[in-house]
Amino acid sequence: MTAVHRPLPALALGAVFALALTGCSSGGGDGTDEGKGDGRPELKVSGAYVPQPPTEEMAGGFLTVRNSGDSADKLTSVSSDVAGKVELHKTVEQQMQRVKSLSVPSHGKLELGRGGNHLMLMDLEHKPMKGQTVTFVLHFQQSGAVTVKAPVEATNYTHRK
Repeated sequence: MTAVHRPLPALALGAVFALALTGCSSGGGDGTDEGKGDGRPELKVSGAYVPQPPTEEMAGGFLTVRNSGDSADKLTSVSSDVAGKVELHKTVEQQMQRVKSLSVPSHGKLELGRGGNHLMLMDLEHKPMKGQTVTFVLHFQQSGAVTVKAPVEATNYTHRK
């Protein structure tokens, strides 16, 4: 008879432990509730693409990061499956300048596009061709790493908002 009662306290303890862990989580496990109402950044990346580069030395990367959260974040670095290194650039007076980070304001967005802030893919392993996909891993100061798949588009392609 005692063998029947022993598992019940263990099950009850396990259930309490599971509920305690669930209460400590920041969302439903799918990332949809992550950061809601806790003052953290809430980032979503859209419109990512890489124009097919005219040369085999370097390429540009473009995308938009929207932050619906209550605090800002910073894009601090990027890596890619086709480039030995990826630099963050801003354009000032028609001159590209490498920067260490790019801000993503709270309730705002960071746009990486032609003629402005952008990613510069250097030391290409191969020239990305239209129809292929480039993978970026975006590293944010607060939000950590975000992986993005970017289609390679025609050289003169411009994303429509």
